[in-house]
Amino acid sequence: MSTVPAGAAAPETAAGPEEPPSPRTTGAPEAPTWPEEFAARYRAAGHWRGETFGGMLRDRAEVHPDRIAVIDPAGGPAGGRRVWTYAELDRRADRMAAGFAARGIGRGDRVVVQLPNVAEFFEVVFALFRIGALPVFALPAHRKTEIGYFCSFTEAVAYVIPAVHEGFDYRTLATTARAQAPSLKHVFVAGGDAGYFESLAEVPAEPVDLPEPAPGDLAFLQLSGGSTGVPKLIPRTHDDYIYSLRGSNEICAVDENSVYLCVLPAAHNFPLSSPGSLGTLYAGGRVVLCPRPVPDEAFRLIESEGVTITGVVPPLALVWTEAAPRSAYDLGSLSVLLVGGAKFSEETARRVRPALGCSLQQVFGMAEGLVNYTRLDDPQETVLTTQGRPISPDDEILVVDDEDNELPVGETGHLLTRGPYTIRGYWKAPEHNARSFTEDGFYRTGDVVRLTATGHIVVEGRAKDQINRGGEKIAAEEVENHILAHPAVHDANVVAEPDPYLGERTCAYVILRPGAEPLRAPAVKKFVRERGLAAYKVPDRVVFVDAFPKTGVGKVSKKDLRAAATSPAAAP
Repeated sequence: MSTVPAGAAAPETAAGPEEPPSPRTTGAPEAPTWPEEFAARYRAAGHWRGETFGGMLRDRAEVHPDRIAVIDPAGGPAGGRRVWTYAELDRRADRMAAGFAARGIGRGDRVVVQLPNVAEFFEVVFALFRIGALPVFALPAHRKTEIGYFCSFTEAVAYVIPAVHEGFDYRTLATTARAQAPSLKHVFVAGGDAGYFESLAEVPAEPVDLPEPAPGDLAFLQLSGGSTGVPKLIPRTHDDYIYSLRGSNEICAVDENSVYLCVLPAAHNFPLSSPGSLGTLYAGGRVVLCPRPVPDEAFRLIESEGVTITGVVPPLALVWTEAAPRSAYDLGSLSVLLVGGAKFSEETARRVRPALGCSLQQVFGMAEGLVNYTRLDDPQETVLTTQGRPISPDDEILVVDDEDNELPVGETGHLLTRGPYTIRGYWKAPEHNARSFTEDGFYRTGDVVRLTATGHIVVEGRAKDQINRGGEKIAAEEVENHILAHPAVHDANVVAEPDPYLGERTCAYVILRPGAEPLRAPAVKKFVRERGLAAYKVPDRVVFVDAFPKTGVGKVSKKDLRAAATSPAAAP
């Protein structure tokens, strides 16, 4: 396959001393990575500079120890404001790392981290980075189905949770997870009564010398959106992820004076790295944690903390643009609003500057790697009508037809990519990898796009059977399996249908068993919710039918189901 140039990117500075490859850079059974010829190319180009997250924080703490790193406006005692400098965050990470190590948590161990937007999130993950353990980033919305799977599949040795968040008691979830995952030796509870578990506040110990992970080692495992079953795990290395931070910072003009508002869940890839909280910390800037993304709370923090940049998903951008003209808060410090996680409609994009008074940057990317941005100096129409172009000059982009034939610029097709921060395989998933990656290492993103003459990407939709509900990716098969567990259900198919607010929402088509008791839509929703499915995965609409449309070979035609869901008669 030949490649289409990714377009100009921010200039690279000279490469530092070349780092020898670690064992993981040459490939490992659980996490396929880059062939050595590619790894050598990326090091020579200065993309991979031999940095680690633990080393990065240490360097920033030494250069500007008294600069503020993290502000948690409501995470202190009795909801008080907490402010941590770089020196304090570094010291806390050292002490937490020592406490984890004393409990037998070491290099390569997996630790499921499910914390909301609180300062402890950074204390914990940087501690794990220091000892070479792998955070598995779970979201606050995940429940027993997802958490049980993450803990058992990764053979996690520890699980970090809040006591209670948004009215939900995570300690009961931890009890269930422990029963499902025999490997789970420790549950650490941040804030509140730890109950039967261990308080995170009691973990820190006097710092000890710990071996530094190699730059090519795995740093953490993220969750894929996934089109089948529960999410797949995405292995990210220190080298590749830090490169994406550095590139994002250059494109978004993030520096030591930037103040980033972390509005979305802190563990999500978008607010973590685009440029996100980790990008801001890499630049020596300030991260402000927003407990809830509602306009009153976010706008208050923008005014009080002098926030300069933040990132939101399209539904939230719509809410903010509607609320801002009526708000009494001064949003004058906000310079850039990044919108990503799902396609941003042109109509809504045009409202951003008039309502919020800031520049818009569209972001289109994936936790598997590739990230595209519109640039701050792009023509306004480009910003409003495209989803940007890649970070790196070494991001290789292909747009192909159903037979993998490359298409000319301007034609719509399937997006394939490979590059210095796009993974070469999911963690312990050889069957998925065979389907999701080409033999020469291109990732099949599942997105349907077209390229403009300037190298910008315009997203046209999804090829995979996946629903993108306001930036939250939902695997249809996972939801179908839960519905099928109902004793009155014969068959179920879940598809996306358009939604003016969320972009897409879920519609479940259900066939009941012959002779079964009548079933109503609220009962189906209640059933899957009680099975422990995250709330955003519960079907928005349930439609009972006698049969599903079929293809010529007898398969269920989801194409026809989606068409039915979008018809005027389908409106609720």
